[in-house]
Amino acid sequence: MPGSSTAKRSVRLLDLHPPHGDFRSEVLDGLGAEDKWLSAKYFYDERGSHLFDAITHLPEYYPTRTELGIMDSSMPEIAARVGPRSCIIEFGSGSGLKTRRLLNGLDSPVAYVPVEISRDHLLSSAQTLADEFQDLEVLPVCADFTAPFELPNPASQAERNVVFFPGSTIGNFTHEYAADLLAVMRIEAGRGGGLVVGVDLRKDRGILERAYNDARGVTADFNLNLLRRINRELGGSFDLDRFRHRAIWNDADGRIEMYLDSLADQIVTVAGERIRFREGESILTEYSHKYELREFAELASGSGLRVLQTWTDPDSLFSIQYLECVD
Repeated sequence: MPGSSTAKRSVRLLDLHPPHGDFRSEVLDGLGAEDKWLSAKYFYDERGSHLFDAITHLPEYYPTRTELGIMDSSMPEIAARVGPRSCIIEFGSGSGLKTRRLLNGLDSPVAYVPVEISRDHLLSSAQTLADEFQDLEVLPVCADFTAPFELPNPASQAERNVVFFPGSTIGNFTHEYAADLLAVMRIEAGRGGGLVVGVDLRKDRGILERAYNDARGVTADFNLNLLRRINRELGGSFDLDRFRHRAIWNDADGRIEMYLDSLADQIVTVAGERIRFREGESILTEYSHKYELREFAELASGSGLRVLQTWTDPDSLFSIQYLECVD
């Protein structure tokens, strides 16, 4: 449904960006904990967003190409579930490749609402889509989507709100927080609404660990970029050469765990605070949970959602699931 016009269209941003102090306080809380951690949601500054886009094209990283293959083969059924004249609310705003596949396959969607914490990346991707889809109202929202947020009002009334959450990002949250996030999605979709969610599935350990430890080191650069962001925005003194990326499969908890390991005893300053690291001490930066289909259905049920249909690839590496909001 891209329009034929190439004229630039203005994009109206709803800016609900959390104050800078939220980043500062979360970083200091995480680095001050006995088991150090940093929130994965802060990966996605402009450089981090571009690095993640590069990750999706790596040969070891199966989720993106597998999910796109499922979309290509199952789009008529996905579109039938979403229905005509929908408002698509995307939690996160990536390269736009999956978004384009979805919007092109749907029956006359009236609005697209990308929600992203990285303002510059959000505006850039929203503007590109607005220029390409001339008949579609594009209404970007800069917000932390892990908590309920205000939705803009499209000029045309939608038949249904549908949250789009591709890429298995739901796996980045512990089961408790994933349930909370699904509950937020249910709120934003509203009565009669639904969700289209990418869910990565349990599989061979070797496939998983290669996907998060690529030979070119792009994932390592993506992980270390979080320290680079802290240096830039919080006056940090991290020496990136003194930390190393590590990703392992935790079979008991069904997840990949990503860490940054300190290579020496050292003291780092962040926002005026001194933080001590021992050699070998780790900062946990990301979980990536992998689900059995039954396990995810049970998780969704606890958040007031019901899985109506699931699409998978021939090797059952990945799934796209349509969930309805239970009244």
